[in-house]
Amino acid sequence: MSTLENFEKMLAAGKDNLLLRYSLGNEYFKLGQFATARTHLKAALAFDPRHSAAWKLLGRTLADSGALAEALETYRHGIAAAEEKGDLQAVKEMQVFARRIEKQLASPA
Repeated sequence: MSTLENFEKMLAAGKDNLLLRYSLGNEYFKLGQFATARTHLKAALAFDPRHSAAWKLLGRTLADSGALAEALETYRHGIAAAEEKGDLQAVKEMQVFARRIEKQLASPA
């Protein structure tokens, strides 16, 4: 049984929590199933809106799926959450990703 199958089985058994949802989002992201990853990452953030890693992965998921404006907005929320929590490394990383998207959105295609 794969890691993903184990996580899905846990969720089906009612073991819904932040770490499980983040892990599911990460596994679906790795498979390129961005819509499903996004659903699980948003559920993770419902458990803890200050979870820096979930914001960061949600932003990356959105960016990789082509939703650049939404990814930028997600990174901005994530930066604010990480600053509030004192997670300075996550702040720096998300600022870099946000700047890259800003440049992409500003340059003509």
